[in-house]
Amino acid sequence: MTIKSVNIVVPLKNEEKSIKVLIDNLRPIIDKIKIKTIISLIDDHSSDQTWNLLEEYKQKFDFIKIYKSENTPGFGGALKFAIKKNEEDAVIIFMGDCSDDPSDIIEYVKYLEEGFDCVFGSRFINGSKLNEYPLVKLVLNRIANNFIRILFLIKYNDITNAFKAYTKKALDECEPIISKHFNINAELSLKSIIRGFKYKVIPISWTNRKEGVSKFYIKEMRNRYFFTILYVFLEKILLREDIDKDNKY
Repeated sequence: MTIKSVNIVVPLKNEEKSIKVLIDNLRPIIDKIKIKTIISLIDDHSSDQTWNLLEEYKQKFDFIKIYKSENTPGFGGALKFAIKKNEEDAVIIFMGDCSDDPSDIIEYVKYLEEGFDCVFGSRFINGSKLNEYPLVKLVLNRIANNFIRILFLIKYNDITNAFKAYTKKALDECEPIISKHFNINAELSLKSIIRGFKYKVIPISWTNRKEGVSKFYIKEMRNRYFFTILYVFLEKILLREDIDKDNKY
């Protein structure tokens, strides 16, 4: 499938200090992408000035769309709301804390245009850059991702990372999406893989946030990630026969 448009989706919760830098960083990237590109900014029940700032930027730039998530609060809820609203051929998920490098978006679009259904960023392969990653989170990240990699017999080593791209068809095939928080990152990528979608892993750059407060809490996410991994793994076992049949045609 040749994509003709892309939607950069950015869930935001209390990111009033990051929004200006976010938009300033994304604007020159939009200009470099030849196909239609929009930015969807999703306010996830913020209690600060996030929504007011989004309204201001929407008036300034016609490539910006803004929404208030109507789902249960949480990164996953906001992302599911954005997926439901999406009308473009592909979605690129981008973090609102400016930890992702906007210049990497060019590579995501390149591989989507080449026919990949999904493009997954990795912070832990040759060519990637990792700056100021908290040590405790880093250790837990590597343990969790290696466990997932071994369990699902895959080479991709950064399942929990949010910075990924999917065609609309791939996202449609991931339904029903049940995750309400950051565990949606694992659910979407693992479902895409076990359903046989063609994916590309690319190195990306990541820098710890400079402004605001992280919404990722290790204790809260532990059980949610475990449930998501178990849920998708059981689905993999139950669907294996159907997937094997589909791959024969």
